[in-house]
Amino acid sequence: MSSPVYPQHIIARKRDGGVLTPAEIEAFVRGATDGSWADYQLTALLMAIFLRGMTPEETTGLTTAMMRSGTVADLSFLPQPKADKHSTGGVGDKISLHLAPMVAACGVAVPMISGRGLGHTGGTLDKLEAIPGFRVNLSLDEYRAQLAGCGLALIGQTAELAPADKKLYALRDVTATVESIPLICASILAKKLAEGIDVLVLDVKFGRGAFMPDRARARELALALVAVATALGKPTRAVLTAMEQPLGRAVGHALEVAESIDCLRGRGPADTMAVTYALGEQMLVLAGVAATPAEAHRQLAASLTQGTALEKFRQMVRGQGGDVRVVDEPGRLPAARLQVPLPAPRAGMVQGVDARGVALAALRLGAGRTRVSDPIDPAVGVSHLLKVGEPVAAGGALCVIHANDEAALAEARALLAAAIVVGEAPGALPPLVAEIIG
Repeated sequence: MSSPVYPQHIIARKRDGGVLTPAEIEAFVRGATDGSWADYQLTALLMAIFLRGMTPEETTGLTTAMMRSGTVADLSFLPQPKADKHSTGGVGDKISLHLAPMVAACGVAVPMISGRGLGHTGGTLDKLEAIPGFRVNLSLDEYRAQLAGCGLALIGQTAELAPADKKLYALRDVTATVESIPLICASILAKKLAEGIDVLVLDVKFGRGAFMPDRARARELALALVAVATALGKPTRAVLTAMEQPLGRAVGHALEVAESIDCLRGRGPADTMAVTYALGEQMLVLAGVAATPAEAHRQLAASLTQGTALEKFRQMVRGQGGDVRVVDEPGRLPAARLQVPLPAPRAGMVQGVDARGVALAALRLGAGRTRVSDPIDPAVGVSHLLKVGEPVAAGGALCVIHANDEAALAEARALLAAAIVVGEAPGALPPLVAEIIG
């Protein structure tokens, strides 16, 4: 009979730089799933992994154990190919909200399990819940029914799918253990491989607003994600995208939902749509419904001009209990009591917009969490954000701050004034879409 595997021994092994055995990894994941490990033990091992890292074999083992901590969905009843997209997290990154219906409108089922906000970035689930009544917590049967109905579902981790990740994700968010390649790989892929997809496309971000600011480090993460997913039998590509300034002109949950609806109506900001097309093209090509990225681009563009993507979004909102009237009347979304322009200190051109600084301002307004239990205010954030290279008059609005609290407004104003720099000429930005891996 094998000897018992104690949490403190596993924590000590990784603390000292050792390689965890498959049994030790499974014990850790089981402890997160059934509650037999205390939060402080889970957090201790997360920190040890963060500091000591994991081998590729450990990372694959952790991903597999987390994926198998619950049910792996069987979506073989869907006749169309099944593809998903995941972002490593950015500021103003509302891409999933409009990309998923665009891809679904092109004949690809999109079963998407998303997450809450993590660190300074917003979560897709939090954005969707800004739509009154929208349900992200579907059961596995409801998830299947939603996919059968419109080929599109955006949900949170169910009790059945990757339950270990739900626990560990929340702990990482508040214990400074987010920026770890093995933990990011296992968290992303456990959910994605459990949801029943055929292919996966990853948006791996780098820059000041990303969890991996350094491009080389982000590329390392992209390579690791593609390697682990491919080893587990899922064709995967990663798109490296820049996150120096926020995507689009809105940061904040209801504000970003409204901007995504604009995207579906063909009025989306240029940078947001550039990333949307780059990811959507790879999804359609990998799923086999388009032979080339150019052909995929034409299909995606047609979904906007013909209104089929907007109709998919409408069907998704209706199917998941949301107030479908917001699709045609975004003014029904939650609105902040205070909406105050931030004046430019001088005339000139926007030289830089620090994505992290904007995110911290939104966090202070109440758009994010500092503790697991913190509520989120869906109405607050930033809109009408000027982008690098755009002109502004002295006293002209650099953005509009949406707040429900005077003290938070004052602090956010100071953070934004430091984050948005006006000068004589714009600063240099890396290419928005830098590389495709896999």
